[in-house]
Amino acid sequence: MPRVIESPEQFTAIGENIHATRVVLRNGRRAVTLEDGGEAVPFRDESGKRRTLTVPDWFKQTQPYAQGQIKHVLIAMMKGISDDPAERGEGAAYIRAEAARQISNGAHYLDLNVDEVHYDVEVQKRAMRWTVRTVQEVSAVPPCVDSSLSEIIAAGLEAYDGRAGRPLLNSVAFERLDCLDLARSHNARIKVMATGPEGMPADADDRVKNVNGILEHVRAKNIPLDDVFVDGIVFLISVDSQNVNHYLDAVRMLRETYGTDLHIGGGLSNVSFGMPKRRLINQAFIHLALEAGIDSGILDPIQTKIASALALDTSSEAVRLAMDMLLGRDDFCMQFIQAFRDGRLD
Repeated sequence: MPRVIESPEQFTAIGENIHATRVVLRNGRRAVTLEDGGEAVPFRDESGKRRTLTVPDWFKQTQPYAQGQIKHVLIAMMKGISDDPAERGEGAAYIRAEAARQISNGAHYLDLNVDEVHYDVEVQKRAMRWTVRTVQEVSAVPPCVDSSLSEIIAAGLEAYDGRAGRPLLNSVAFERLDCLDLARSHNARIKVMATGPEGMPADADDRVKNVNGILEHVRAKNIPLDDVFVDGIVFLISVDSQNVNHYLDAVRMLRETYGTDLHIGGGLSNVSFGMPKRRLINQAFIHLALEAGIDSGILDPIQTKIASALALDTSSEAVRLAMDMLLGRDDFCMQFIQAFRDGRLD
């Protein structure tokens, strides 16, 4: 089947970086040690001024910190809802800087997820309201309000004032069908999951069956298919050599059924978790997925360029090895990993 899109402008990019799970490494290039011995993540604010997001003492007591990780977005969100005006200002400046970086690199929506900020749902809702309001003050694109709980999604949609266009609700699943009413009441577009009542899909047929089932509920609410983004569920290639084939087959089957009436994508960077040369893997995967028929996706627009994926040199050894792995022709990813060790993927 020919590509649904022929140019990057036809692709809907949902920026993934304002998410409480995001980390930088304490010993990585995005973290610094301050003169007083503290740790921080440097950034430039809206005016271009160099600033730092400092790592607070409470975060230093957490397991991620002990494992060498700084959950910078989580820290900014918690600072943003603190009682300290200086902390609130620092958190807001950081989140706005992250929003600006993604927008300047082509994001059409900004995915906002606060689920990991705290175990208390009321704190999560407070963080979601703050994040939506903070982002909308500077964003020219609408939010993609993202949570595993309907009430947190509702809090985000209620906080959004609509100034940048219609929001995207992430996501509708069989266990969250009440989100369809939320979407209608807030004039939101929706992302529907290819998961089923029993959980994650096993193969392409499962994905298509689950999407068809959800779309029956979507039609019953008179939501047009052009407002629907399908998350086809991208699994790690390192876990099962057929994971990408299942996804690509599902995309093709959905395109055969629905044509271009709806949008298809998902969390595109998921495929490469745990692997070396993630950018290479992601670009090769997106190239294959574009050929199968995707026209949207959640990704890091700073690191992943649709134009580069469209123009990928499939004759190069590195790309060929990545595609062989993605298409199930490299058991346990061993050829790709050996090529990485040999320095043949640079």
